[in-house]
Amino acid sequence: MDKEIYKILVLHGPNLNMLGSRDPKFYGRLTLDKLNKILRQKAKELNVSLKIHQFNSEEKIIKTLHRQRKICDGVVINPAAFTHYSYAIRDAIDLIKIPVVEVHLSNIYEREDFRKISVTKDVCIHQIYGKKENSYLEGLEYIVNYLNK
Repeated sequence: MDKEIYKILVLHGPNLNMLGSRDPKFYGRLTLDKLNKILRQKAKELNVSLKIHQFNSEEKIIKTLHRQRKICDGVVINPAAFTHYSYAIRDAIDLIKIPVVEVHLSNIYEREDFRKISVTKDVCIHQIYGKKENSYLEGLEYIVNYLNK
């Protein structure tokens, strides 16, 4: 097998460790472990390496973005609830100067009013939502295609 061409960071935000227990209408039935397994398989197909983390802490998400900015070529992030109000994560995404794709399992624009706001999307190169685990898979494909340009 050829050397992996890109290193991609996947960051899952708060409460995503509870996948499989959350409302399947919005989040599907996959657990986080199963989602990560699917992501690793897709990464193999795309010939990229993944570093995957899930944090319930805003601070840990920010520190990981800062630390990985010189190691990773791109980021796929689901900021989860932080999407709607974390200017700190928005600023961290903006300052790392590597491409970031924002993903969401549910369609945030067809949910409660507060979920329709994304303070992070404008500093990301793309946003994908409402496709459950396929949001992540498309996000991974998108970032690889972006890097290949």
